[in-house]
Amino acid sequence: MLQAGILLVVLLTLVTGGSLYLLDYALRPGSRGKNMEQAMADMEQAYPTLRPWMDSCRHVGALRDTFVTAPDGVQLHAYYLHAPVPTRNTVVLVHGYTDNALRMMMLGEMYHRSLGYNVLLPDLRYAGKSGGDHIQMGWKDRLDVRLWMDVAHHLYGDSTQMVVHGISMGAATTMMVAGEQLPPYVRAFIEDCGYTSVWDQFEKQLREEFHLPAFPLLHVADLLCRMKYGWGFREADARMQVSRCHLPMLFIHGTEDTYLPTWMGVRLYEAKPGPKELWLVPNARHAASYSLHTEEYTARVRAFLSNQ
Repeated sequence: MLQAGILLVVLLTLVTGGSLYLLDYALRPGSRGKNMEQAMADMEQAYPTLRPWMDSCRHVGALRDTFVTAPDGVQLHAYYLHAPVPTRNTVVLVHGYTDNALRMMMLGEMYHRSLGYNVLLPDLRYAGKSGGDHIQMGWKDRLDVRLWMDVAHHLYGDSTQMVVHGISMGAATTMMVAGEQLPPYVRAFIEDCGYTSVWDQFEKQLREEFHLPAFPLLHVADLLCRMKYGWGFREADARMQVSRCHLPMLFIHGTEDTYLPTWMGVRLYEAKPGPKELWLVPNARHAASYSLHTEEYTARVRAFLSNQ
């Protein structure tokens, strides 16, 4: 009996320790999202026109920083740009996991130069110039993005017509926002290679990276996340949120995406009531649809938004 009790204590200790490691590994993964210099260097290499465009926008005062304080006291940061010609069309661009707003600037350039939109690019928590002590995987980020939507509406005027467009975790955030009660200025959503739920994605990563089943580590990590951060992996469900959305949504997913598999994009599309569109992008790996098919990506976004 004593030996069995000791064994149980050892197992519980191992599971709890492993789950704590998993939680930190997933939600506090180093400082990549805070490394602004590396982000800019990577973006300049991938998109050579980006730096000259950003410099020209700053020179005329079009590209600026803004900060807001969230209800819980955390300071949040975003970049914003006024359109080249005054317009009510506005986009909020949401970045991915361990990224920051700079890594969405290529879409900022697309919307600003090619589509003539006002643009706001927030740093999510634990990224860029924003505060926060962990990555929220889109779930509580939806509340911050909702706050930024109101900020953008204030910046660009009462007649704003707004689109929210995200990539990867930013796409999941976009879908999670879409399931909330929304103000009348919201026009449409675009999600590019988002996940069905945080639970689904963490279960996949646990299986593929660590060769472990979900039980018991993911279940305990979920409980610890609820205790430490106030949210759980199962509630962070983009599929449930899109099922509540009746505004137009464009779903984009690469056919060669193995990080967030293509089936996730298809299931998300199927879960949403209309109006909706789906573009499965040939040969595109994760978050590579724009870089691989820049002209077609721009044309499809323009066509989708022109019909709303």
